Amino acid sequence: MPDRHEVVIAGAGPAGAQCARDVAKRGYDVLV
Repeated sequence: MPDRHEVVIAGAGPAGAQCARDVAKRGYDVLV
């Protein structure tokens, strides 16, 4: 796990998980 993330998503419910998946598909490093 890297020390820094480009995107941090607070919330791992359905919306947070979908958002994390979509952002990660665009190449960003995501932390949920």
